[in-house]
Amino acid sequence: MNKSDIKRIVVRTMLLLLLFTIGVLLFQASEYQIVSMLLVLGACFPMYYRYEKKQMNIKELVLIAVLTSIAVLGRFLFYMIPAITPMTAIIIISGICLGSEVGFLVGSLSAITSNMLFGQGPWTPFQMFSWGIIGCVAGLPWLQQLFQKSYWFLACYGIIAGFFFSFFMDLWTVFSIDRFFSWQRYLALLLSAVPYTISYCFSNAFFSCVLFRSIQTKLQRILIKYDIK
Repeated sequence: MNKSDIKRIVVRTMLLLLLFTIGVLLFQASEYQIVSMLLVLGACFPMYYRYEKKQMNIKELVLIAVLTSIAVLGRFLFYMIPAITPMTAIIIISGICLGSEVGFLVGSLSAITSNMLFGQGPWTPFQMFSWGIIGCVAGLPWLQQLFQKSYWFLACYGIIAGFFFSFFMDLWTVFSIDRFFSWQRYLALLLSAVPYTISYCFSNAFFSCVLFRSIQTKLQRILIKYDIK
């Protein structure tokens, strides 16, 4: 991490703190639902803005669109089975093979696109952020090396990603009840969702390990054939 990266992180952190302060002052401290949504949207914005500033490559955009479509299709095909979906695994693999930025974009775009089928709502920004972060973290260089060395690391990350998504989305559930945050209610939701969370975690691990090599091989061929950097 160079000085430019550190400076960027500091600036973004300060902007989020400023956004939080403005949200509290405008909407009152009790309006956690609105403030939290502003923070989530503010956290997503820098990644999209940074990608927009890059030299655009239509081939890369098409590849991102295809991966997003595959992820959405994975969620749609398994929607009848609660907590079983390859969507998160495809997001993770996209980050591993193509880097953090693409991982975040595939994750966040998959959330908003699939919700055109499953229903848009105030929960959509939370899903965009959580799936985006899962893809972004998977694309970190030192993690990429671990995932490619051993399926155990990949499976463990799939489990961790499942817990993160469930814990983060339960925050939205608490806010949606009466716009207040309650630790008692949050813990009750976590406990009631244990079967769902465990199923989702191991679904992520299973699909990540099963799909990783085949998708990685195909993506490498595409990157070489179409000269995508």
